[in-house]
Parts: sequence; structure tokens; C-alpha cells
Amino acid sequence: MWNYNFFVYITSNYEKTVLYVGVTNDLVRRLYEHKENKGDKKTFAGKYYCYNLVYYERFSHIEHAIEREKEIKKWRREKKDALIESLNPEWSFLNKEISE
Repeated sequence: MWNYNFFVYITSNYEKTVLYVGVTNDLVRRLYEHKENKGDKKTFAGKYYCYNLVYYERFSHIEHAIEREKEIKKWRREKKDALIESLNPEWSFLNKEISE
């Protein structure tokens, strides 16, 4: 299997009260899609305006990324918060950082 870039990411709303955990092979495109869906009640991220990137990890293999996504999704909010704060203590929105 070829090595590619896959990302597990966490987005939040502006108030940082809701978290969305996802996986993608194109983080810039996926964040754009989340932003385009804002306010769309048919999607979780759209309904809760979760388009601000607060955390991400890169993987070479999709299987590892999917395993990690499932692991993080099972965690309680406190553990997800600690993960975010381990690399982004200020909870800065990283959208512009990854698009440059």
C-alpha cells in the first residue's frame, strides 16, 4: 500500500463548547466543507458550527487514522480537552496554519 497523508482532527465551535472528531485525507478541503455546512442541521458539524480546527494528527496509513479516530471518539470530554491542550494549550484556531 502506498503511503499517503491522513489526518485525525478535532474541530470546535466558536465558543469551544462542542467538539467534532473526524478523519480525512485532505484536511484543508475537509475544513472548507465543514465551514460551508455551518448552520446545516443535517450534519453534526454544521448544526453546531464546528469548523474551527483545534487539533490534528497525521498518519501514513488510513487504517491507523481510523483506529485513532475511533479511540478518541470514545473518550469523555475531559480526556479530549487534555489531548487538545497537550499541543494547543490556548485552543487557538489552527485553520490558517494548515492552509499556508
